[in-house]
Amino acid sequence: MNRPELLSRVHKALSRSPVVMLVGPRQCGKTTLARQLVGEHSSNYFDLENYAVAKVMTDPALVLDGLKGLVVLDEAQRVPELFPHLRVLADRSRKPAKFLVLGSASPELSRQAAESLAGRVEIIELRGFDLGEVKQKELDNLWLRGAFPRSFLAKNNEQSLVWRENFISTFLQRDLGNLGFGNSPVAMRRFWTMLTHYHGQIWNAAQMSNSLGISASSARNYMDALEQTYMVRRLQPWHTNSSKRLIKSPKVYIRDSGLLHSLAGITNMKQLWTHPQLGASWEGFAVEEVLAVFKPREAWFYATQNGAELDLFFLHNGKRIGVEIKRTAVPGITRSMHVALEDLALDKLYFVYPGELRVKLAAKVEAMPLVQLRGSV
Repeated sequence: MNRPELLSRVHKALSRSPVVMLVGPRQCGKTTLARQLVGEHSSNYFDLENYAVAKVMTDPALVLDGLKGLVVLDEAQRVPELFPHLRVLADRSRKPAKFLVLGSASPELSRQAAESLAGRVEIIELRGFDLGEVKQKELDNLWLRGAFPRSFLAKNNEQSLVWRENFISTFLQRDLGNLGFGNSPVAMRRFWTMLTHYHGQIWNAAQMSNSLGISASSARNYMDALEQTYMVRRLQPWHTNSSKRLIKSPKVYIRDSGLLHSLAGITNMKQLWTHPQLGASWEGFAVEEVLAVFKPREAWFYATQNGAELDLFFLHNGKRIGVEIKRTAVPGITRSMHVALEDLALDKLYFVYPGELRVKLAAKVEAMPLVQLRGSV
């Protein structure tokens, strides 16, 4: 599938910045996109998973200084020596080359980018497909199978499920170790599977550790590893100097709905329709779609000890935006939405639901079908 909107975004970033970093989970399409940008057989493409290429690149000046045009460095976290030299190349008065750096996330990649390329790099987070890239009639397939291209494009649900199970196994047994996380694959699988029961709920490390018979610090380490590799989203609560008692623990979501369903044993839409996690699954799916549309730098949820709650709150073009997500056929304003409108001084509140009718519910409140959200922003 072509991804023209994403290609355009990367082109614009390269026009502004000497280095662009494309980050996201393994198998989400970073390499395919880079190949489209630089050419399938370009000599300016360096795959640092290749041992020979990585070994040569330990002396990056020898390889990179004379290059022109777009240079792609795939799986850059494998050669940390690259980053200080990229700063030197980015600071040249004449810039014969621009650099597209791909990474599957790791503590080393984040640290090197922050320390070596501050002010010189533009970071674009890539996930798999979203509703702007698939046909409206394929929404259920995207929800069930998830956003990873090979999972979504599989010939049938069975092949999609096999791909996801293989992805999970490879991720746990090989990728986590390669990215610098020394966790037991068996323990991490148990932890990740247990997270399906907490999907869309408040994260409690002590409760999770008690359930699994591990220490709270181990639970936090496992969560950190999954978050830094884009498998899990830890949505932080909004804090303010309010007299109200606010929830101060984050909510947790498994970011890809297809992986959530695999870990929860959901193999088809019939099972999903009757599963206790139906609402939570759709909420997490919608959260990722909303964030893909608005692309806020940071997003929060809002919740008080008295039960008032809003699923998402963020800033967009200088406006304070709230989003309430519900799997319902009939949209309406809740007490929590009234509270959030006032407490957060919202400029706009979207009630996102799986229906087809866009309706104004109040002066600042609009019911918005998920499939129409992209065209409204």
